[in-house]
Amino acid sequence: MTEHSVAFPANGRALVIGGSGGVGAEICRALARDGCDVALTYHGNKARAQDAADLVAAEGQNASIHQINVEDSGAVKALIDQVATDGLHTLVYAAGPVVPLTHLSKIEPAQMKKHLLQDAFGFFNVVHYALPHLRSAKGSIVAIQSAAQFRYAAADALSVVPKSAVNAIMKGVAKEEGRFGVRANGVALGIIDAGQYQELTRQGHIDQAYRDAAAAQVPLKFLGAPNDVAEAVIYLASSRARFVTGQVIAVDGGYHV
Repeated sequence: MTEHSVAFPANGRALVIGGSGGVGAEICRALARDGCDVALTYHGNKARAQDAADLVAAEGQNASIHQINVEDSGAVKALIDQVATDGLHTLVYAAGPVVPLTHLSKIEPAQMKKHLLQDAFGFFNVVHYALPHLRSAKGSIVAIQSAAQFRYAAADALSVVPKSAVNAIMKGVAKEEGRFGVRANGVALGIIDAGQYQELTRQGHIDQAYRDAAAAQVPLKFLGAPNDVAEAVIYLASSRARFVTGQVIAVDGGYHV
């Protein structure tokens, strides 16, 4: 039997919104490695969600999968009430639509609205209904964000604008909910060779020349992996970061410097 460090409460579980994604699945596995039961969500790909649940089970923890549209406030409330039946101590927001590389001048208003609803408003929905449970557990929130919030990347507005709103909500929670023992932090991603990056490659937005140029722009000269993100998330979510709130760790190879 695996021995776990006492980094998370013994009761309750973690909820990973977007846990079926390439980065989200690794976050689920890492949470399970540290002794957490995990509830994870998916939008449309149940098979990938089951794969993520299998990673949790392989670490000896319980997993459940839930389909959700985070724009639907009623569905989000029902999900969180169900997940929190035995307690909710950690919320990880690792969701967001696939973001095509499009210059701001070419983005139609309806497209920007869609991304704001799916990401910024979706995160607000989840936070709104999770906070009462997280107060009871003196729990934590970790929100996946974008390193381009700190060093703007051309044609990345559909990511940067909604994720900047996610960052603002996260900071608001940190400021206002600390009195209840709730912490809120973020992890800002550079180019991670998984999830959206692989989907954009499949769609033809990214090719080998882009990969090479992206790696050349960061001081470490290579692209990140899902585990790089998961390790930062686990630190911020756990009691190892008990005096850390309102912070963002950039997992980007130094891109933002």
